[in-house]
Amino acid sequence: MKNLLLILTMTLVFSCSSSKKTPNNIKPEITAVGIKASMDYLASDVLEGRATGSKGIEDAAIFIENYLKSNDIKPYFETYRDSFKVNDLNGYNIVGVVEGNDPKLKNEFIILGGHYDHIGIGKVVEGDSIANGANDDASGTIAAMELGRYFAKAKTNKRSILITLYDAEELGLIGSGHLAKRLKNEGFNAYTMINFEMIGVPRAENEVMAYMSGFERSNFAETLNRYAGDTVVGFFPKAKEFGLFMRSDNFPFFKALNMPAHAISTFDFTNYDYYHHVDDEVDKMDFQHMEKFLNKMIPAFEGMMNAPTKEVVLNNE
Repeated sequence: MKNLLLILTMTLVFSCSSSKKTPNNIKPEITAVGIKASMDYLASDVLEGRATGSKGIEDAAIFIENYLKSNDIKPYFETYRDSFKVNDLNGYNIVGVVEGNDPKLKNEFIILGGHYDHIGIGKVVEGDSIANGANDDASGTIAAMELGRYFAKAKTNKRSILITLYDAEELGLIGSGHLAKRLKNEGFNAYTMINFEMIGVPRAENEVMAYMSGFERSNFAETLNRYAGDTVVGFFPKAKEFGLFMRSDNFPFFKALNMPAHAISTFDFTNYDYYHHVDDEVDKMDFQHMEKFLNKMIPAFEGMMNAPTKEVVLNNE
């Protein structure tokens, strides 16, 4: 039954994600339907909470690999997997690349990412013990996947894009730390990095749509908002108070590659009660919000990817 569900879900996702070539005169779209199709699988009970080293996260990795392959996102390394060990467990980051279309700028990379692992089994509530991790962080994983698909088909990016989905975030940013060090050792030409962390629910109407950790550390938010034509990302005092900049997968890239690297989130501690909870499920996600948010990100990232010089820089502290 589980294998049948996997096959049916993957078929739905890849059909919704338009694995066929997009005609040159028609832009690809990011839709609530496509987002939900991926979420229905990644946050399903079948994956049993996607704990590092489990069968569930292995199935999630296969799902993501197939998504990338079917949407023309190539492996960055020999395969999609960046493998590492967590004690006696096997961990896998999934890494794909969308090559830029400018002969010179394509050698500079913008990294988009999110962690696809979660905590596995949680505290039992009304007979349910599976911590599905829909908002944390299937939502961020899908954001990176959807933006990768969009640019792979639109082909509007001059700089190259690295799509990175991390394992073992819940164990201490181990997957992102491994990948950041590997890229540094290989002389990777990184420009900026954005990590999507818990974007599945909207903030209050009187709040800026999203916030960025480490807001004051670079001019990333200012630049992104300018290209978006709207204030999409704002400053959130609690992000600094709680040290969120150092608690998500952007931080290892900041440390290893000395570049602007931030996390973007719409979870602000007031709008979602199910962090690391078995009720962090698909039916709690707002897919219209996710669609709106990601479509606002497209012109923002496109402007940064195509600017003739590196506009986003670290601030002196």
